[in-house]
Amino acid sequence: MKSENIIVDKTFKFSLDIISLFKKLQDEREFIISRQLLKSATSIGANVEEATAAQSKRDFISKMSIASKEARETKYWLRLLEDSEITKIEVSNHLNEITHIINIITKIIITAQKILTTLNYKKLEHLKFIIQNSK
Repeated sequence: MKSENIIVDKTFKFSLDIISLFKKLQDEREFIISRQLLKSATSIGANVEEATAAQSKRDFISKMSIASKEARETKYWLRLLEDSEITKIEVSNHLNEITHIINIITKIIITAQKILTTLNYKKLEHLKFIIQNSK
């Protein structure tokens, strides 16, 4: 089922793709890296999903930042799989997708931080106005 949120959809689909990769790696008896990859990759979508229900802009940024860290960890495990040649399974498509996801999440975080800064500045200016006019 598709939502109207691109990053939610992308991270969910990516999780499904990594679950498939995990199963293939398990069949090849590659247990350690496959588990690490599964944990970090599925955590991306879980944190993005949590961010959609954030209680505040700061909470949203925090959840998206965790998703970003998990995405970078996932990229690390995928690079290890590719460069170590532990497996013959092709992971370049997964690497391309996680790079794209990282770029989107980074842009979301930067935008949210700018909005938060603007809101805080406006609140500060409003507070200064109230203080000046109450004298």
